[in-house]
Amino acid sequence: MQKPAKAVENFLAGYACSQAILAEYGELFDLGREQALKLAAGFAGGMRIGSTCGSVIAAYMVMGLKFSGEDCGKLEGRKPVYEAMSDFNHRFTADNGSLNCRDLLGCDISSASGLETARQKDLFRTACPRFVRSAAELLDEILENG
Repeated sequence: MQKPAKAVENFLAGYACSQAILAEYGELFDLGREQALKLAAGFAGGMRIGSTCGSVIAAYMVMGLKFSGEDCGKLEGRKPVYEAMSDFNHRFTADNGSLNCRDLLGCDISSASGLETARQKDLFRTACPRFVRSAAELLDEILENG
């Protein structure tokens, strides 16, 4: 099974969106599955404040693992990561309309009323898998071409 499909499967099995991505891609860079799950655990729901989608954040982490130079403590070592992120951001936004969870879902799940709206509309089963897949598919393309 390809990684985007597996990431969606992970999400539907109960992983957070951020965990679904990092658990699948981290292994390519010797990041163990349990470490990936722990590292990505707090980023779902736009870091619990409706900000940047957890799938996007996890993709950023993977791009950091792939594109950071040995001198990533300095700007020059991070430039390839920033370039990959910029490409990803542009393409994810073009495909989905935003990078932010509250915009993607049309409600702010950091509030009780927004969370209830998301549950009533079943957004975690109908909308979020699309964003996980989109992030993973874009990540596949960027990793392959980078």
